[in-house]
Parts: sequence; structure tokens; C-alpha cells
Amino acid sequence: MAEKILLVDDEADFLEALSERMRARGMDVSTSVSAQQALDAVDEGTFDAVVLDLMMPGMDGLEALRILKEKDPKLQVILLTGHATVQQSVEAMKRGARDLLEKPTDIETLAKKIKEASAERMLLVSEEAEEKIKNILTSKGW
Repeated sequence: MAEKILLVDDEADFLEALSERMRARGMDVSTSVSAQQALDAVDEGTFDAVVLDLMMPGMDGLEALRILKEKDPKLQVILLTGHATVQQSVEAMKRGARDLLEKPTDIETLAKKIKEASAERMLLVSEEAEEKIKNILTSKGW
């Protein structure tokens, strides 16, 4: 099964090149050029991972991360940045980012991180489904 990912970056050329490289690795890729567009995309569909630029005009990646995790705590978010500070890295992890990678990032490293994120999301969704089934069975008294 192909990983379903959302790439978010305000740099259109970078976004196009990255999406082509991820598609070449068999991933199902959607793109957004702003944080707000990404939030709308998450409202409309399900993604295994979101690769999100940290520095964007309007809403930055940290604020978008906060809202994305509120919408779906199981969503796996990988931040990309060309301007990371230690403070931003710590804040990103506190807010639930899976990883923070420096631009330009190694494509193989990013692809590996996306695959790991997809596997983690599947595990979390599976555990949640098992818990729901367990609760149904115990509440019915069968």
C-alpha cells in the first residue's frame, strides 16, 4: 500500500520537485502551498504523514502543527526547515512533530522517515480500533 502524504511548502518549485521525487518512490502525494490549504486538505481527507515547512508566510509550521495535532492526534507530521533553531526544534517536538529535518534534506532519509511515520500511524489506528472493539464487547456483556 502506498503511503498517502501531504507536502506543504510555500516555495512552489521546491514543492513540485519534492512531490515528483516522492511519487517516483511510489507514494500517493497531495500538495499545499500554505498552512491554511493544508488544514483544509486534512479536513477533506486522511493522510499517513504530513511533511510541513516550518517557515511560511501567514501561519507558520509550528502553529499549523498545533492545529493538525488537535484535529488528528495520530497524524504524523515531519517538519522541514532551512532555518531551524534549537528552541524551534524543542517546541516542534513538544507539539507532537515526529521529526524536524533541515533543508535541503536527503531524499532517501525523508522517504524513510515517511515510511516510518506511515507504519506508526497504522499501528496507532489499529490500537484504537482494537480498544473500541474491546469496549463494545465488554459493554454488551456477551
